[in-house]
Amino acid sequence: MRRRLINSTLAVVLVVIAVFGVSLVIVETRTIQAGAQESVVSEAVRLVGIVESRLGSGEKITPDILSEQITAKRYARITVPGKEPIEIGKRPSGDVIESKVRGDRGESVTVQESRSMVSAEIGRTLLVILAVALLAIIAAVILAVRQGRRLTAPLTDLAETAERLGSGDPRPRHRRYGVQELDRVADVLDASAERIARMLTAERRLAADASHQLRTPLTALSMRLEEITVTDDPDTVKEEATIALAQVERLTDVVQRLLTNSRDPRSGSAVAFDLDEVVKQQIEEWRPAYRSAGRAIVRSGKKKLRAVGTPGAVAQVLATLIENSLMHGDGTVALRTRVTGNQVVVEVTDAGPGVSADLGSRVFERTVSGRNSTGLGLAVARDLAEADGGRLELLQQHPPVFALFLAREAEPAEE
Repeated sequence: MRRRLINSTLAVVLVVIAVFGVSLVIVETRTIQAGAQESVVSEAVRLVGIVESRLGSGEKITPDILSEQITAKRYARITVPGKEPIEIGKRPSGDVIESKVRGDRGESVTVQESRSMVSAEIGRTLLVILAVALLAIIAAVILAVRQGRRLTAPLTDLAETAERLGSGDPRPRHRRYGVQELDRVADVLDASAERIARMLTAERRLAADASHQLRTPLTALSMRLEEITVTDDPDTVKEEATIALAQVERLTDVVQRLLTNSRDPRSGSAVAFDLDEVVKQQIEEWRPAYRSAGRAIVRSGKKKLRAVGTPGAVAQVLATLIENSLMHGDGTVALRTRVTGNQVVVEVTDAGPGVSADLGSRVFERTVSGRNSTGLGLAVARDLAEADGGRLELLQQHPPVFALFLAREAEPAEE
């Protein structure tokens, strides 16, 4: 592009020089020639006047007196009736510019100048015009190079930005170049980079959430399958298989829930459901794991509660809290249900050391963890709770008490 810009600028400058330069040369040549002719004529008229004046006053006419009145390198011949012609200067050879003037007393004056003198002056003028044209070309090249750099450097930079986007580096560069069209392209690329960054962040977040959230139901499902493999009792196999199928259904619900939240976190699917059933289900699923760890999981509080939310999401939130108590807590894990205002609350607590003071409520932030864990579990659980209008809070740090608040189903009005 830079070469094309330089070539186009040079072409324009050369056309301008060709049009105006040739016209200027023609005008200057004619002006110099006309000026030389007028100068010779003027000099001949002046010499005739001097000769007439001296003849009228009876003064002598000598070559020394007249040579002072003629321009150097010109030739003059003065003819006076009855006297020898007087010649001043050297007669030029070749083509000449000549002017012959006669006086009232019969005298005549002829003035000549070599045309080579005029040609030399024309040549000097042409050299000046050529020098000016050359300076114009050099200036045009310098300006074209600078303008080319001003345009090509931003284009190269924009190409590098586009290449970075294509290679997976979506960081916006926020560079502007003072050219409206190029700045518009830069704005579009920066906006695209920000959108791509948000999309990549959402995809990575979905992958992290999915891997973390699927781990818990898959672990519980594998435990049920292990129970099936080690028993020969058909009734036990049937019971464990039924529970495993229910876990597969909840696993499918978890996947659907994660995908739905990744597209639109506000797209909840809250319904009224039996909270006791979900709590009971989670206790039954996690009891074998706690038994293997030499610990217990129990429930207490008010029963026959109905809440508004997504059963699968609520089950996943409780599973996350129960798993955290299994991994980081100690002693018996207790699930307590109660009512506060128009909300139902499920509290999960254990006898472990709890949440350190430096963490506090930051335990719900992504990548924040007091132990060797990913720090995603509680963050995803909070997102699942908020998607249906609930909330997940840390009510107490020592011992730890996590509370899931859900909307309570409105009781039918009495007739």
